[in-house]
Amino acid sequence: MKLFRITNCFFVIALFSAGALAFAQEEPASAPAANKVRPDDQRKMQNEKVGLVIHGGAGTIERSKMTPEREREYRAGLERALTAGYEILKRGGSSLDATEAAVRVLEDDPHFNAGKGAVFTSAGTNEMDAAIMDGKTLKAGAVAALKHIKNPVNLARLVMEKSGHVMMDGEGAEAFAKENGIELVDQKYFYTPERWDALQKIKAAEKNRTGGVGKAFVITDQDRHGTVGAVALDASGDLAAATSTGGTTNKRSGRIGDSPVIGAGTYANNATCAVSATGDGEYFIRATVGHDVSALMEYRGMSLKEAAQTVLDKVARLGGTGGLIATDREGNIALPFNTSGMYRGYVEPNGKFAVEIYK
Repeated sequence: MKLFRITNCFFVIALFSAGALAFAQEEPASAPAANKVRPDDQRKMQNEKVGLVIHGGAGTIERSKMTPEREREYRAGLERALTAGYEILKRGGSSLDATEAAVRVLEDDPHFNAGKGAVFTSAGTNEMDAAIMDGKTLKAGAVAALKHIKNPVNLARLVMEKSGHVMMDGEGAEAFAKENGIELVDQKYFYTPERWDALQKIKAAEKNRTGGVGKAFVITDQDRHGTVGAVALDASGDLAAATSTGGTTNKRSGRIGDSPVIGAGTYANNATCAVSATGDGEYFIRATVGHDVSALMEYRGMSLKEAAQTVLDKVARLGGTGGLIATDREGNIALPFNTSGMYRGYVEPNGKFAVEIYK
């Protein structure tokens, strides 16, 4: 009887093994059909969390002083930037590509203080800064004091990926751009009448303050400064941030703000969030805004919105104004600002665009 039981047990095991082998042999034939469905379903699930947030600068932006036509132009510019970035994310592209594309559109739009719409220095030149950061690897690229680069954000990414450095500036950065096939443009490309007039108004206002006579000018934040930026979360769960600016009107030549400073105006970390800031750069540098938002989330367990507001409050206590945009690895977003307005836009979970200007 013992021998019989052992023999039957062996027979059952043999049957099971044969069945498993047969199933394994049949599996490849059916696997391709199954695989055609599962990755698509997975992408759809992941795409529910992809996200994009952009900004075009914060400051004294009042509805009463904005013409309907001007407002439409700003909104259209923000929507073009959202479209450029979100189309990449929808196709399964990276957050790095999405942020770079969105910022590039804003750099090409003369309404915003970056690239084509960059403000003028006290010397009557344009000097631009930009940065980009990969939240997956913590790699970053930054450029500053550029005078001949049409799209500074493109050069920032090139610095990140090909230079072995994090930050380059001035003539050295532009020489590196030329070596890598980036076309340099004449300073005339960046000229816009609005930005030139803003420089003249500020110079006249300074002269009047010194002399105590002359015409009074209203100097708005739109005349003084501005920045553009984007943060994104892609289908792989990777975060990225990019920021670009022409700086502040009438700044001293060589002045660098917070936009290209990694951890201040630009920061991304898959463990926490991606941040792009806009405002009074000197204060945002001193408050290490981007990294501080991340640190409060990582070390204090704060939510994205709580951390972002806490850091912006710190900037305000120092005397600075501005705002920031941020997104975390769960797709939550934050857009706090302590001015009367901030040009901003984001993609809602249903794929619709939301564009806002005023408080």
